[in-house]
Amino acid sequence: MTHARPAVVLAALAAASVALVGCSSGSEPAASGEPSSTGLTLEQVQEAGVLVVGTEGTYSPFSFHEGGAGELTGYDVEVITAVAEELGVEVEFQETQWDAIFAGLDSGRFDVIANQVSITPERLERYEFSTPYTYSPGVLIVPEGSDITGFDALEGRSSAQSLTSNWAEVATDAGADVEEVEGFAQAAELLRQGRVDATINDRLTFLDYEQSQGGETGLEVVAETEEVSESAVAFRAGSESLVAAVDEALAALAADGTLAEISERYFGEDVSQP
Repeated sequence: MTHARPAVVLAALAAASVALVGCSSGSEPAASGEPSSTGLTLEQVQEAGVLVVGTEGTYSPFSFHEGGAGELTGYDVEVITAVAEELGVEVEFQETQWDAIFAGLDSGRFDVIANQVSITPERLERYEFSTPYTYSPGVLIVPEGSDITGFDALEGRSSAQSLTSNWAEVATDAGADVEEVEGFAQAAELLRQGRVDATINDRLTFLDYEQSQGGETGLEVVAETEEVSESAVAFRAGSESLVAAVDEALAALAADGTLAEISERYFGEDVSQP
């Protein structure tokens, strides 16, 4: 589906939004001190015959159990499974809460994390990352036919935002009056009822909502932030050969259309490319 996407977006909003997207379903997990395990090589993984992956298992549509009790599935689950196949090994998932996921990587409980981990300067100081397999800018969402065409048109308008997310700050900085909501579904419902004028969130959230509504939402994206959050596979420091192999696998999966196919199944478009 096609959305209007003006080329110029407020730079201040873009800068404010980059740290807000793609950081999984909870707050930043606390650092667990110095990692107790060294990096992992490709040879070690291939000798073991398995890639052990840390993931939440409760983070739809990225890593979840269908119907709450079915098999583990999701965008990230399918991507890392395809990567493991390219490496010639099996994949084993270790489910854990987000707040403990980096501690599990540090301790060697699992080899990598595949759970929409966004690449940030702070994380780059401690971990290595693959090339991104998910790209998501911040987006301004309005009812179809709205006269709001960009962030600069939010002055004096109402924007439905969760106060636990910094998207509310982005809306306020744009001059909007923030209407507090508990989450995106409630924000979308207020938009559809005409009770608010806009909402700001990340593109993946909107695409997932569109999929859940069969593509008919009555809403549209009219602007995107220039900064784009990038999510990738996370590794312990010192895993250079394994990172290089995963990068090669992701490149092959992009070239043969596998990443696009997985992405379009979950989001209706290819979010594996910028």
